[in-house]
Amino acid sequence: MAKKSAIEKNNRRRKLSKKHSGRRARLRAIARDKTKPMEERFAATLKLAELPRNSSETRVRNRCEISGRPRGFYRKHRLSRIALRDLGSKGLIPGLVKSSW
Repeated sequence: MAKKSAIEKNNRRRKLSKKHSGRRARLRAIARDKTKPMEERFAATLKLAELPRNSSETRVRNRCEISGRPRGFYRKHRLSRIALRDLGSKGLIPGLVKSSW
């Protein structure tokens, strides 16, 4: 089980990135548009830098929904390898057959 503080910090980052995603996308589009004047592009870059760092999507870490484990994460199921194996052994994941010999 991961630390509760790490899980909560990640949830705050996820919430913040969702809140600022529209503004961040607009500013990034202006900053990358080569047809705009250089001053406008630079101003957009400065405004982008003023946004909170944790509002960036890349700051969010993929974590297991059950244990909060950050490593060995399967995106399709949003579970870690350990939780996936446990649930697969119990037959709780449709279409997943865990082999054991």
